[in-house]
Amino acid sequence: MSIKKIINESGPTLTYSTDSGLKIIEKDGKFFKDNDRTGELKPFEDWRLTANERADDLAKRLSIKDIVGLMLFTAHLAIPSVGDRGQLYDGKPFAQSGHKPSDLSDTQIDYVKNLRIRHTLLTQVSSPADAATWNNNMQLLAEESPWAIPVVNSTDPRHGYNSNAEFNEGSGGKISQWPESIGIGATFDPAVAKKFGEVASTEDRALGISMYLGPQVDLATEPRWMRYNGTFGESAHLSADMAVALVEGLQNSNHTGQWGSNSVSAMSKHWPGGGAIEGGRDAHFEYGKYSVYPGHNQSYQTKSFEGIINPKTSSVQRTAGIMPYYSVSYNFDQAHENVGNAYDHYLITDLLRGHFGYNEVVATDWCITANEPTDVLDILSGDQCWGVEDGYTVAQRHARLIMAGVDQFGGNRDPKPVLEAFDIISQLMGKPWAEQRFRLSAKRILKNVFQLGLFENAYTDPVTAEKVVGASEYVQAGLDAQAKSAVLLKNKNAVLPLYKTTKVYIPKRHYPEQVGWYLAKIPAHDDYSLNLKAIDGQFELVDTPEQADVALLRIKSPERAFIKYNGYDPALAKEPNDNGFLPISLQYRPYTAKMARKVSIAGDPRPGRTLNRSYQGKTTDTLNASDLTLVKTVRAEMVNKPVIVSIDTANPFVLAEIEPLADVIMLDFGISHHLLYELLTGTKEPSGLLPFQMPKDMDTVELQGEDTPFDMTPYTDSQGHTYDFGFGMNFEGPIHDWRTEKYLKDTNFKQVQAEK
Repeated sequence: MSIKKIINESGPTLTYSTDSGLKIIEKDGKFFKDNDRTGELKPFEDWRLTANERADDLAKRLSIKDIVGLMLFTAHLAIPSVGDRGQLYDGKPFAQSGHKPSDLSDTQIDYVKNLRIRHTLLTQVSSPADAATWNNNMQLLAEESPWAIPVVNSTDPRHGYNSNAEFNEGSGGKISQWPESIGIGATFDPAVAKKFGEVASTEDRALGISMYLGPQVDLATEPRWMRYNGTFGESAHLSADMAVALVEGLQNSNHTGQWGSNSVSAMSKHWPGGGAIEGGRDAHFEYGKYSVYPGHNQSYQTKSFEGIINPKTSSVQRTAGIMPYYSVSYNFDQAHENVGNAYDHYLITDLLRGHFGYNEVVATDWCITANEPTDVLDILSGDQCWGVEDGYTVAQRHARLIMAGVDQFGGNRDPKPVLEAFDIISQLMGKPWAEQRFRLSAKRILKNVFQLGLFENAYTDPVTAEKVVGASEYVQAGLDAQAKSAVLLKNKNAVLPLYKTTKVYIPKRHYPEQVGWYLAKIPAHDDYSLNLKAIDGQFELVDTPEQADVALLRIKSPERAFIKYNGYDPALAKEPNDNGFLPISLQYRPYTAKMARKVSIAGDPRPGRTLNRSYQGKTTDTLNASDLTLVKTVRAEMVNKPVIVSIDTANPFVLAEIEPLADVIMLDFGISHHLLYELLTGTKEPSGLLPFQMPKDMDTVELQGEDTPFDMTPYTDSQGHTYDFGFGMNFEGPIHDWRTEKYLKDTNFKQVQAEK
């Protein structure tokens, strides 16, 4: 492929492929792309106009079929497309095709060329150079098409050190690695979030990615929620500051205060907050589809979004897109629509667009329009069309989404039901109204594409991608953030920092068998949970407790699996007088839910469905009770010598089982093991703060309200320290600084509510 550059003085550089047939228009001494191939400069081709003006002009020119293509997103795409969801290349699997990883699959060609889709979702990439070249192949195909509308490649957050495959298949590889979002929250420093946004946008644009499906701005007021670690914590104040900083970092090109060639558009999620699911389940599954508001704190759940949806904020701080969650926000408003958030006219049109004045793109979460799954555990056999499961065709669901105020359909790549939705809306409201509504969505979508500068330059340089992605300065910035996010909870008798001469015993951890996201079995095994090679002389490693001065254990916070431990067991549901629902435990040993609600707040009123989803009196386990056993064993082996417990943390959990056995407790949210050793030896000093409360026990978890922050009794340890929101230690003791002064005021929530 031959890519040509044309430099405009006091204007953008144009890039295009000489293979596409696209021509250049010269006017007033400046150069413009002839996207519609008429030889006449149209307003949408004129980069001197605003993105809004250009989008308005092009939206009026497109056919409804063109607009429908803009409203669609591809399925998850990998480079190359292999594995369970692998696609064909010239009718053959990739390994047999003779194609390069950067070549387009047959399906990918069809997406762009025939279905007119212009938004993709990328997962794994074989290399930065392959990703950049693949992007160029996609852009060439788009440039050859009528209107030459470029492709927007999106990504789930791919920079997490321990990114969870459930919601992010693109992590790892040669790219800077940062703590999970909850770890960024633990820094209590929005400057860290902004820096992450700046680095992520730079690396993503080098890969050919221009949309970030994040940040996840949900408030983590329900400690059992499966997606807790994707949030910034339970404080609306802290989360709002983090969201504004991260969105600005992503969208503010090269610190100019403007959109540009290094911008990545943010698709912030999940409106109006997905972190209030009853019982801590998750709305990916039918058994977790209801958000509830026992504290009537609906307005608190939306506060974390206010800074990034306010029309008065600068363009680079206002998120380019909003994604509602799958969940049904049960009795959120007086209308009581009780449908999935994206289907809810009140939530999208009345509240988000009307009350808050947000007029940018709203896109659904992935795959919410097909019929509900027949298997409650299988998210691949159907879609999460919660609240509109019955009485709607797929086309009617699309029509309802559009009427509710939605512009794009995540993961939907079939134009037929959207075209049918146009006909449905035309019959309901009249064809002129339907056309105006579709063109409004097109304008919103195109505005983002223009802001990104893709109409002028959608191509990427594979050589530059190899240099930029994973560059040393970006890797170091990620490591700095990891260090700032680690939370030291306990340091009895000043065990830390360790000396280089300290003899350290590290035992193996048991990894239990589990069932993964796609129901594949992961076998049990025993192995070291720490990288021993990364010790690199920071202390002396010994083989037995008897030889050691201290023991170092690496475990995980209590884990749940998708069957039994995740709040529902379909086998139980087949038993007489059993609804199948179970508690979700945040402790290691078996837990019986004595304090759970007798009657659930929300339930499915349809005949044959479960109305009362209570699990009171039922008992459940966690997947990794073996971690508690390991700590007890090592405690006994070490007798009176110190035990250090490092915990990879996904949710708040009951530390009462672990804390009396440990002399040192360090929480992290995705960290390099070499960096962990540096924190233990004092090369770096821990400075993270808890972005949530650590519960005293499971009773306080059951008695808290899913929508209410700071309403648990926190655990107090044997040293007299209470593990409340904002607690953390350095080597001198509990931390008190500008961050605690600023954000600990939020814990007065109950007092403020009482005064109201």
